[in-house]
Amino acid sequence: MIDINQYPTIGAAFFEAASRYADHSLLVVPPNQSRRYAPQGLELTYAEVAARVRPLMQIYALAGYGHGHRVALSLENRPDHVLHKLALNALGVCCVPVNPDYRVQELAFLIDHSKVDLIVALPELCAAINEALEHTTWCPPLIAIQDVGTGLSAPTRAALTQAINGETPASILYTSGTTGSPKGCVLSHRYELASGAWYASLGGLAVIRPAQERLYNPLPLFHVNASILSFYCMMLTGNCQIQSDRFQPTRWWDEVRQSNATIVHYLGIIIPLLLAQPPDKNDQAHHRVRFGFGAGVEPQLHAVFEARFGFPLLEIWGMTEMVRTLVDCEPPRQVGTRAFGRPRPGVEVKVVDGHDNAVPSGTPGEMLIRHSAQTPRLDFFLGYLDDEAATAHAWRNGWFHTGDIVVQDPDGMIHFFDRDKHIIRRSGENISAAQVEAVLQTHPWVQTVAVLPVADEIREQEVLACVVLSDTAQKTAGDLTAVGHEDKALALFEHCYQALAYYKAPGWILFLDSIPTTATQKIQKHRIFSANEDPRRRPGIIDCRDLKKRY
Repeated sequence: MIDINQYPTIGAAFFEAASRYADHSLLVVPPNQSRRYAPQGLELTYAEVAARVRPLMQIYALAGYGHGHRVALSLENRPDHVLHKLALNALGVCCVPVNPDYRVQELAFLIDHSKVDLIVALPELCAAINEALEHTTWCPPLIAIQDVGTGLSAPTRAALTQAINGETPASILYTSGTTGSPKGCVLSHRYELASGAWYASLGGLAVIRPAQERLYNPLPLFHVNASILSFYCMMLTGNCQIQSDRFQPTRWWDEVRQSNATIVHYLGIIIPLLLAQPPDKNDQAHHRVRFGFGAGVEPQLHAVFEARFGFPLLEIWGMTEMVRTLVDCEPPRQVGTRAFGRPRPGVEVKVVDGHDNAVPSGTPGEMLIRHSAQTPRLDFFLGYLDDEAATAHAWRNGWFHTGDIVVQDPDGMIHFFDRDKHIIRRSGENISAAQVEAVLQTHPWVQTVAVLPVADEIREQEVLACVVLSDTAQKTAGDLTAVGHEDKALALFEHCYQALAYYKAPGWILFLDSIPTTATQKIQKHRIFSANEDPRRRPGIIDCRDLKKRY
C-alpha cells in the first residue's frame, strides 16, 4: 500500500500509484446502452488515468489555477469527475462537488457560500447553474466541460505561493445541518488519503488484497463514500473502482458480474430492491463478490440477503466529518442487530447523555468520537467552512458530537439506535428538517410547520410535514376551504419540489389544528405523536411519495 506519510498529498500519492501499478485497472465504467456517455463501457489503467490527468493539470495551471483556489464540479457520476478532481487536487485546488439534483435556490447557496473561483459543468447542467447565478452575489465563471481545454478564463485572484501539504483543503462537501442551511465540510488531502488507508487496513472479512480487488460503487461521487472512502482505498492498494452512473436494481447484478466485482458498496435502500427481484438460479453463481460494505440494512433482511446471494453485508458507520469507518467485520458478526463494530485505535468512542456524561452499557446515548486524547482531531475534517462556532460546538469537550444515538454492549460492540430528529435519512441522503421547514414556511398558506422523519419500508426514512394552515389562508384564499386536503397537500409539495432537490420534498403531509409548543413557543416534535404511534396511520395523512417519481 502507498504510504501516506511518505506521500501526504493526493497528487503525490496518485502519481506514485500510477508508477507502481501502471498496467493495473484503476477506473471502470460498466456498459449501459441507455447512458449518454460511454455506452459501451470504459476501463482505464493507472497509466491511462495519469495520461489524462497530466494534460488537465497543465490546462488549469496555464490558466493560473493553483493552491488556494476552489473549483465546483457538476459532473454527475462520470469518470470526468475523478479525472478533474485528481488534476485540480494535484495543483492544490480545492474541489466542491455539486449535487446535480439541486434546484436554483440550493445551487445559489452553494455558490455564494463556497465562493468558488470556477464552475465546471456538464452542458446539460449549465442552464440551471446560470439561472442560479442570477440569484447570487458571488459570480464565478461557468464553463462546460468540453470547453475547458480552449475557453478557460484565468482566476480573478492569484494562487498561494506556499507548497501544498497534507493539511491543504482537497474538497468541500456539503452536508445537511440542523440549522437549515447545509454546512460545508472542509476535507484535507490527509483526511481523504487517511480514509482510504484506514479502509484498506480494516482486515477480518473486509481484508483488501493488493492489486486484486474490483470495487463496484453505484453511489454518487458528490458524496464521501464513492469519491473518497472507496476510491482512495482502491488507489492506495493498486486496485480498481467500478463507478456506475447510478443504482438501478434491474441492472445491478449484470454490472456486478460483467465487471468482475469482488466488493460492492450498498445503502439500506439497495437491499430490499435487490431482494424484490425475481429469484434466479444464478443468484449465488457467476459473481466474485467477497463482501458488501455499507450501512442501513434492515435487521430482518440482513440474514435473508446473505443466504440468498452468498456473501456477507458488513455494516459500517461513518459520516462526512469523519469517514474512517467503524465496521462489524470480525466473526462472529452480529447479523440483524444494527451492529456496526467496536472502537479501534484511531477512532475512540464515548456514549453520553444530554450533558456529555457517559451512560452505562446498554443505555441509548449520543455517540461521541475522537482520534485520541492527545490528538482528538487527527484525520478528521478541518472544520465547517466559515463557521467556527458550529465547528467548536460540534467539538465541545474534546469530542466530536455525531448526533447519532447508539447503544454499546459491555464488550464494546456498538449498535445504531436512532438519529437526531432534525435529520431525515432518505435513500442515503441526509435531509435537514429545518431546511424543508424554512421552505414551507414561505408559503402563504402555512402558519406553523414541523418536519420530521417517518419510517419507510424501502428508503429507510421519508419526509413528513405536519402543517397548521394560516388564518389568512383560511379567510382570504377564495375557494381554499372548498377544495380537498389533497389539493392543499399537492400545492405544498410542489412548492418544496420546485425549491429543493426532489428527494427533500415531503413524502407525507398531515394537516393539524395545532402543533405542541413549550411556554416559550418552541415546537415540541416529540409530542405530535404518541410513543408507539405510526404517523402513517394517522387519519387524514396524505401520501405524496408517488409525486417524487416524476424525477
